[in-house]
Amino acid sequence: MNHYDVLIRPLLTEKITAIREIKNSVAFAVDRRATRIDIRRAVEKVFSVKVDSVNVANVKGKKKRQGRYLGKRADWRKAFVTLKKGEKIELYESA
Repeated sequence: MNHYDVLIRPLLTEKITAIREIKNSVAFAVDRRATRIDIRRAVEKVFSVKVDSVNVANVKGKKKRQGRYLGKRADWRKAFVTLKKGEKIELYESA
């Protein structure tokens, strides 16, 4: 799997912004097949930073209704990447 295929998009919410300031951690939506090692290598290669730890969470898709029809959003995977002390990702700093 390519490094750019592992990382789908950065996650920017109020809760994740608070975690970023406290723990020097960033969050990404990642490919469902990616492991912690794949995510670590992808972040280090794409952003040229050193990663301290990676935590992942599988997020279940919500059930949605359109009248009498029931559907479901896709399941996805979230990764919290803690960076080593002194490291920053410029993508988040400009936002």
